[in-house]
Formats: sequence, structure tokens, C-alpha cells
Amino acid sequence: MKNFAPALMMVCFLASPAQAEITLSNLFTDQMVLQQGKPVVVWGNAEKGEEVSISVAGNSVSTTADNEGHFKASLPALKANSGPHQLVLEGTNKITINDVLVGEVWICSGQSNMAFSVNAANDPDLESLAAKYPRIRILSVPQVGSQQPQDNFQGAWQAVTPESVRNFSAVGYFFGRQLHQVLDVPIGLIDNAWGGSACEAWIPRRVLEETGQYGELLEKWDTLAASYDHEAEVAKFQERLTAWQVKAKEARDAGKAVPRRPRPPRNQLTGQHRPANLYNGVLNPVIGYGIRGAIWYQGESNSGRAFQYRDLFPLMIDTWRKKWGQDDFSFYWVSLADFQDEVSEPAGSNWAELREAQTLTMSTLPNTGEAIITDLGESHDIHPRNKQDVAKRLVRWALARDYGYEIVFRSPLYQSHEVKGNRILVTFEHVGGGLDTHDVRQVRGFAIAGEDQKFVNAEARIVGTNQVEIWSDTVTDPVAVRYAWAQNPVCNLQNREHLPATPFRTDRWKGITEGVTK
Repeated sequence: MKNFAPALMMVCFLASPAQAEITLSNLFTDQMVLQQGKPVVVWGNAEKGEEVSISVAGNSVSTTADNEGHFKASLPALKANSGPHQLVLEGTNKITINDVLVGEVWICSGQSNMAFSVNAANDPDLESLAAKYPRIRILSVPQVGSQQPQDNFQGAWQAVTPESVRNFSAVGYFFGRQLHQVLDVPIGLIDNAWGGSACEAWIPRRVLEETGQYGELLEKWDTLAASYDHEAEVAKFQERLTAWQVKAKEARDAGKAVPRRPRPPRNQLTGQHRPANLYNGVLNPVIGYGIRGAIWYQGESNSGRAFQYRDLFPLMIDTWRKKWGQDDFSFYWVSLADFQDEVSEPAGSNWAELREAQTLTMSTLPNTGEAIITDLGESHDIHPRNKQDVAKRLVRWALARDYGYEIVFRSPLYQSHEVKGNRILVTFEHVGGGLDTHDVRQVRGFAIAGEDQKFVNAEARIVGTNQVEIWSDTVTDPVAVRYAWAQNPVCNLQNREHLPATPFRTDRWKGITEGVTK
């Protein structure tokens, strides 16, 4: 050990100055956007007890790093369009962040349909060519799954250009662009979506535990964590790959089709399904940054446990809000699109039950809303390419609820029903200019049932501006109605502003996902 002592001392000596320097989260970089009207919260690391001064737009504050070397300070709120500014921090070292704008900041989160890039959406060439918005700034959080909270990430703010926008969230960009065009203020968009992610991955483990509802789900993952050996799985893959290479060569030499190449294993323990992984890895690093709200596109991965989503989804939203500490910020999501083959006869549907769980969340939590897109899906592609219209339906909620514009912003929603002989009269709210249909005049998408709980396709007609009359000659004593209750419903009810009616059911009969918990 004697021989290594001088070297060790030299390493410690060289490292000590670096430890004393101020460092910041990558939320704070050149070209960042601050949320107008909310305190400017800045945090980072410094030497224990080090005094750090922070200034922006003529405001300044001093703070001291705590015993763990962390500091956090708040400066007065700023007005939009007041920059560009410099954010300056001084202590042992000085950090200057340039081209800081003030406007509206939104989180863009969820799974693959939110992660789906501009490059993959409709008209990617035209969209990229037109993407010249220096006051729209974008920030992507890399995919890191962890059971331990992460404080930072690799990334930096960028202005929207034809080059920078291509791999950014299409829904996020189109949403932000519409806001920018209407509000004429800088827009900041933070994309931390992860394809295939489960809702529980976005919630801290302790929160899931404390509810007492998700024991089976957590136990499943604990069992996997105790037995899964990723290195062994990689070794098995290498063996399969070697065998495939031999067979592929033989096939090529013989002029035959090459067999499918084996896929490398994914480490499930660090992936997007494990509870808390994404909360810790891609959300925790941005929690506390000033935002107006969040847009969300997820649910497909939880459709097999749709009934559970009734509690899981509101729990996630409520947890985010509490952790953020910025009151009940706006949270708007996309209801699941139509997907898979159309079914001619009414049947149970896990996607319909997931949509129902999403809709119920609006009555559970304030400042929430959903965009209905049962007319925008593609039967054989879970990723609809028309992300422009998806974003427009989300932005209607924001413009009306957050910015005070008097526009129709939500889809017709079931309000009540009345049985009249062999017919059921359904009343809707939020009908805008009145109920209407698209594609054909005949109202499609309704099913009706008696006490036997056997649904059949029903006839329907619009009555006045906000009611639909439903009936079937085969059901003489109807008790329940369903609308758009399928993976890919054949339905066409909308308002005159072309917002599709929200899928619903009037019954509370047990669905196909009730009781499924893991």
C-alpha cells in the first residue's frame, strides 16, 4: 500500500477543486424557457456550505449548499416575451446561461404514441421544412430506467429547426406550435416519453405500496428481480446468434430465404414496465421545474388491466402534482385510438374499458381533460400517423382552460338516459353547436341490451341538439346502452365542431378486466 499512497494523495488533490464547483441540472442550459408567472426555481450542487448567488432579469438571491452539497433557490416570477435573459450563478466558479426566454412550458409524456417523432408522422418532409421557430425550444430526456431517483440527465435545450425537430415528439411539437401561433409567446417542451411504458412505471414505489392495492403487481416484479440474470440471458442470445449466423450463411449459399435474426434480450429490470423505473429515471430529474401543465398519451400497455387503471391513473397524476409542488397543474391526455380489426357484433373490450377509466379520471381530479380520437386510428398500426389532429384536440383544452379562449374544446359526453318503452333516450353535454355525424347520415356505434346483458347493434337517431334515441326491434325491454364499445368501434357521432363523442356505457356490469391486477 505504501507505493500507492503518493498517487492516491495526488488524485484527491486534483479532485477537490472540481468538487467545489457549482454544477447544474441539464434543465438549465442555453436556450432554456422559463414558465411565465411562476417563481423561477433553480437548483444544483456545490461544496458543502458554499454560498451561491443567482440572478436573472434584474432579480437576485443568495443561498447556501446544504450538508449534502445541494442548493435550491427561488426568484420572482417573470413575464413572457421579456427576454432574452442571462441566468448567472456565482460561487467558487461562475456559470452563465444565455438566451433564456420566458413563456409557456409543458411536459410531453407517456408511451410510444407520445414518443412518436415528427419524422414518422404525416408529411414529415413538409413539417421539417417548415419547422423554423426560434422561440419554440425543445428538450428530450434520455430513456433511463432505475429503482433509484436520478437527479440529472444527458441533454440540452434546442431551438426548433428543420434538423432539431425531426426526432422530437410529434404530438408535443404540434401542440407547442399551435400554442405558439395563438399566444405569440415562447414555448418550452420537455419530452420524456418512453415507448411501451406502463403507468405504474411512472409512480414511486413507496406510493404504490402505501395504497395497499398493488401488492400482487409489486410482488411479481420482486420475484423477477430475485431470479432474473441478464448476463445469462445475453450469453444464451450469443449462442442463438452464432447458430443463426451459420444457418443464414447456409441459406444464402443455397439461394434460400434467410431465417429471422434473433433479438437481443432486454433487461426487464431497467426497462419501462417495472414499477417506479420511469418516475425515478426520466421524471424525477425534471420535477420542480416551472411548468404550465402536462400532456399525456399512454394506456395501451395497461389495457389488459384496464379496470385497475381507474385508480392507477389518477394516483399517478395526483402524485406528480404533489411532488412538483406547483398546485394542481393542468393534465390533458389522449384517449386510446381505434385499433385492430372491426368486429361486427358487440362484445367485451379491454380497450373500451381503458377508455372508460381515462374518462372517469376527469370526474376524479380537477384540471384534467381528454382528447377523443376514435376517428384517427389505423386498424393495423398501433401508432396513428395523424399526430397533427391529435395535438389540435389537446391544444383546444389548453387554449380554453389555461388561456381563456372561448372555443369548443371537449367532445360530447354522456350525461343521462331515460328508458321509454322499447327505446332509450340518451342526453349528452358538451355538444358545442349540436350533435352531428361524420361520413354518413345514419348514426352508428350504439348497442343496446335488456336484463339478459346481451348487447345487439342498435338503430339510433339524433333528437334536437343534444339527444340520441336508441332502439332495436330484437330488444323489447332495454335497460342499457353502450357507444363505441370496442377496440376499433364503428362509430360516427360527433359535434358540429367535428369532435367525436366520448365512448361510454350506462351499465355497470362486470367487464373483462375487472379483477386483473398484474
